[in-house]
Amino acid sequence: MTTTTSNRRASAKIPAPVHVARKARSAKVAFDEIGAQAVFYRNTIAEIPIALKLYRRETLRLLAEVSMGSGALAVIGGTVVIVGFLTLSAGATVAVQGYSSLGDIGVEALTGFFAAFVNVRIAAPVVAGIGLAATIGAGATAQIGAMRISEEIDALEVIGVRSVPYLASTRVVAGMIVIIPLYSVAVLASFLASRTATVVIYGQSAGVYDHYFATFLVPSDLLWSFLQATLMALVVMLIHTYFGYTASGGPAGVGEAVGRAVRASLAAVVMVTLMVSLAVYGTSGNFNFAG
Repeated sequence: MTTTTSNRRASAKIPAPVHVARKARSAKVAFDEIGAQAVFYRNTIAEIPIALKLYRRETLRLLAEVSMGSGALAVIGGTVVIVGFLTLSAGATVAVQGYSSLGDIGVEALTGFFAAFVNVRIAAPVVAGIGLAATIGAGATAQIGAMRISEEIDALEVIGVRSVPYLASTRVVAGMIVIIPLYSVAVLASFLASRTATVVIYGQSAGVYDHYFATFLVPSDLLWSFLQATLMALVVMLIHTYFGYTASGGPAGVGEAVGRAVRASLAAVVMVTLMVSLAVYGTSGNFNFAG
């Protein structure tokens, strides 16, 4: 018993050079992963023209699938439906919090301003990005990952089909196209929910709400918001196609790839929101409180 305990203690005391070597190997693996992702993203974007030229039918099929779903999911589980419900909830929450908080200081009439400001710049883009990652992105990772572990991607290469433009570039194109009507639905749903909650539930005058909403809704902010949503779609689809394309380890590996992709894309959505906000609004915020 004493000998065993001493052996365990000796094995637990790993020399410092071994720790350094392990950390160096871990850092190398992390940098290799970043490099592999960068190369895949570059190839995927560069081969978009090939996807549009050679695989137009596949692009159209994916466009229909990611927008309205397929089979039974087309009724209740399409991306448009899911993002619409998410942004309805977000818009209603903005109205509830705005009316309650502004009512504490006696300016609940400014709820329309609050809805126009928060929905366009924060709530609708972030919620749409989350919905995109949870629906289109996760589905793309699962589909491509299943093809990888069943060696279908290798079969595509054997018969002369270029796997990256066929599997990744087509999905990136579909995601960036579908995000425009998808985000339009998201913005309209958030506006509708905010107005309904404020006017119908809290009983504020519709004229007061519409006045402040129209006064502080800046058209250029809407355009920047659409650009932000498009960048989110690009980043989300690149991340999810990469993790699906490089999945390994059988069905369990596909599930792990989906989880890693969703975590990475959710972090990327927040980072895109931060970067666009800093680039567009900066420190001034492009905001003039008047009227």
